[in-house]
Amino acid sequence: MFYAIKLAVIAVLTVVLSLLTVLCGMFDAQGKRVYRINQIWTRLVLKLGGITLNVKGLNQLDPQQHYIFVVNHQSNLDIPVLVQALRQFQLRWIAKKELLWIPFFGWAMWATKHITVDRADALDARRSLEVAKQRMAAGISVVIFPEGTRSTDGSLLPFKRGGFLLALKSKTPIVPVTINGTGQLLGKGAWRLRQGTINVTVSAPLTAEDFGPGGLRGLAAQVQERIAANLQTNDTWSAGHVNQTSAAIGPQGRTV
Repeated sequence: MFYAIKLAVIAVLTVVLSLLTVLCGMFDAQGKRVYRINQIWTRLVLKLGGITLNVKGLNQLDPQQHYIFVVNHQSNLDIPVLVQALRQFQLRWIAKKELLWIPFFGWAMWATKHITVDRADALDARRSLEVAKQRMAAGISVVIFPEGTRSTDGSLLPFKRGGFLLALKSKTPIVPVTINGTGQLLGKGAWRLRQGTINVTVSAPLTAEDFGPGGLRGLAAQVQERIAANLQTNDTWSAGHVNQTSAAIGPQGRTV
């Protein structure tokens, strides 16, 4: 019964904040102001769901810089987790166009100026990369799930290369990010959100230019290696590791 009440509260918040996002987004060319509404929504969702975040490695990033964040994908929960874990940054996703048709959620995506792509249309895929470059020129960071879909067992799926091509063409640093725990708390196809802790590990940025014009394969392999290195099989950190992480991150890191 208590869970049903929490679910109803989350649903009401989603409807209200989505409509507010759509209304304000009509007057927000880059979606920067309405993105703040996204941050409020995601924080409330995680708090109501009993989700705690442990974030490691933020001290390696410059809050004034924009990046391409390349992230493993386990759950629909990955999106609110990233919005909160990377709060210093304005984030936009490259996502499949079909998501725009989801009531409220898809409308809010449109209003926040996320980047959508028709995967069956090569021309549209190229157009989405140009839109992403425009967003980054405005100081916005782009998030890419290179697996293209959610993993059912937490292991990495083969990486698609569109995001790495964007990094090479735009000369934007890539940041590998590893999420552990979202698949256990809200797996693919699941509807019940479980309470628990999610660990987010931010790796040091990679400069795409270091790999050269023909370095797409090497760049993708290096990013995949860094993400895989931080995947946890048992999805738990020892208490000592968590405490050590909080101390090491300093003012740019945090536990939410």
